[in-house]
Formats: sequence, structure tokens, C-alpha cells
Amino acid sequence: MSIPTVSSVKLEGIPFFKRGKVREIYELDDKLLVISSDRISCFDVILPTLIPQKGQILTRLSCFWFDFIRDIVPNHFITADVEKYPKALLPYKDILSGRSMLVKKATPLPVECVVRGYLSGSGWKEYKKTQAICGIKLPPNLKESDRLPQVIFTPSTKADVGHDENVSLDYISGKIGRDLAEKLKTTSIAIYEKARTYAEKRGIIIADTKFEFGKVDDQIILIDEILTPDSSRFWPKDEYRPGSSQPSFDKQFVRDYLETLDWDKTPPGPELPEDIVQKTTAKYQQALTMLSGR
Repeated sequence: MSIPTVSSVKLEGIPFFKRGKVREIYELDDKLLVISSDRISCFDVILPTLIPQKGQILTRLSCFWFDFIRDIVPNHFITADVEKYPKALLPYKDILSGRSMLVKKATPLPVECVVRGYLSGSGWKEYKKTQAICGIKLPPNLKESDRLPQVIFTPSTKADVGHDENVSLDYISGKIGRDLAEKLKTTSIAIYEKARTYAEKRGIIIADTKFEFGKVDDQIILIDEILTPDSSRFWPKDEYRPGSSQPSFDKQFVRDYLETLDWDKTPPGPELPEDIVQKTTAKYQQALTMLSGR
């Protein structure tokens, strides 16, 4: 039996909180209900084509990783079991099951905490121009996809609309204070290093990823999604060859396809052909299986 795709979820009678590029978020007192749709966003544009099972896969991976790194930092996850949701949500349990999480409501910090272990994406573009990323000088003559001599923290601004912008640790310190910026850096690198070591044993290189943090009663907690194919670059370890872009289990596969089109990366986005859709679902499924065993 095929699993229906979901573009959006409307819950009558439940206070609406926010709509992201791929998620709907509803408010339940001091909690939030985060629902992952099957939408996909590339170059900050939501594409018109849905990716079957994407919402379920992102939710399962986030649940797995929240448990895996809970010894490093607290997170917002409460439960993904719809039977434990507030009674007001029970009429919607069929559509919520597998693609939603009940989480603590936090005040988000205005920074994307990007961690890089390999030279790729916007980091590679910046390195070619400046030999540095976010003000961090790197050795000369590195190739695309090279493993970096050490893991680096390269934060960016967090834009609700448009593009995030790579910035320095000093810039972030000016926004949230030096002590908090250093804590986010240390925590982000610790999460990445633990996850990277685990993933490599499962056959996946986590090239880079991003985290978001928030505050609950002055406590810093991890929020949003974590270490999914939407927020990370996942490369097959057995196919890793530095010197060019890598095969991937993430939405870089879709970005690479879009780069072949005559499209200016502004809305509306183009439809994806069926073979790209099917291969994207298969890549996400493979990442979930390899990392979580599910």
C-alpha cells in the first residue's frame, strides 16, 4: 500500500504557530506540535513537487538523533507517540502519526550553528575566494570535499525569508554575547563529532550539518530538526573521492539536478521529474536505514 504524500496539514481548532519551508507548527500552551510535510526546499525555494515519505523519514531520524546526543545537551523533544498527545489532537492522529513531534516551546536563538568537517557547498565557494570560511583561515591547496584538518564552527544568520548569510563567531558574539556564542560553538562541535564517529561506522560521512538552539527558563536546549538529509550533507563512505562533489544521501542530489536547468533560483520552482523524485525518496530511506537500522 502506497503512503500518501502530504503538502500541508490543517488542524481545525488548534492554534496555528508558524509555517516553515517544510513544516507546520501548532501551539499547545507551553508545547509545540511540529509536523513534517513532504515538501522540499532548495536554494530557499519551496519546490512544487512532493517527495513521498520525506516527512516520516525526517521525523524518525530526528527522534533517533535526539536520543543519541541527549548526554551532550538537553533538547526540546517530548514524544512522537500520537497516543500520548493532548486529547485535542486525537482526531488527527492518522495524519500526524509518523510525521510529527510534540516538543517544548523555546525562545529560538538568532543563529544557525553550522559545523563543517569537510570542504563543500558554500564553504568551498568561500574558500576558493578567500582561503578561509567565516574568517577561519584554512591551509592552502585544499580540494573540494577534502576532510578539514579540524572540525570548524561556521555560523550563519537565520533568515525567515531569503538566504542565510555566513558570519564570524565575533559577529554572533555581538548579537548574543561571547560566553553564549562560545557555548554554542563547543556544544555544536561535540554533537557533530559524536554523530560523525557513529555515522562513519555505519558507512556514512557527515560532511557538515547545522543546529538550532533555544532557551527554556534560561536553559539552552537543542531545537528544530537534527542531523537529517535536509540539514546535513550525507556522503556514502565507500564512494568518497575528494577533488569534486560527492554522491549523497541528502537533497544535494536535487540541487545538482536543478543546477542543470535554466532556472534563476527564484520562485516559482520547477517541477521535479518522477525519476528524481523516486531516487530522492530512496536516498532518504537508505540514510535512515543505515543510520538508525529502521
